[in-house]
Amino acid sequence: MRYVYPCILHPEADGGFSVSFLDVEGANTGGATREEALCMAEDALVAALGAYHRLRREIPLPSPVGEGQEAIRLQPVAAAKIALGTAMRQQGLNNIGLAKILGVTESAVRKLLNPDHQSHISTIDRALQAVGRSLIVEDQPAVQHPKSPALTST
Repeated sequence: MRYVYPCILHPEADGGFSVSFLDVEGANTGGATREEALCMAEDALVAALGAYHRLRREIPLPSPVGEGQEAIRLQPVAAAKIALGTAMRQQGLNNIGLAKILGVTESAVRKLLNPDHQSHISTIDRALQAVGRSLIVEDQPAVQHPKSPALTST
């Protein structure tokens, strides 16, 4: 699953921008500039998808990015955490069940699923493998990410 969600930037009368996501209810934000709004969009997306997980709601699949829309991709660790939560839900596996499989505490699994908690990608990968999933890293031409300035040579 590629976690790249389309959003729409709406110019506001006061000069700022509001952002809405087509697929993720509650992932609304804004900013004073286009760049700030796009940066805030990823944070809003992660927060909304985290809330979906906590509420045991199905994570919505992203629609293709259409004309006039912006693509917001989740950072790899956040995407892996969402994938793990989705795999657990699909298998009817709760935190305690995954904790037993991994030989860790339930609170460790809670942290592993929390998009606001820092986790090492290899730990999430191990958990994904334990539920029969694989994490695959792929690169492709970049869509400039608001939080990641383009690399420049000096």
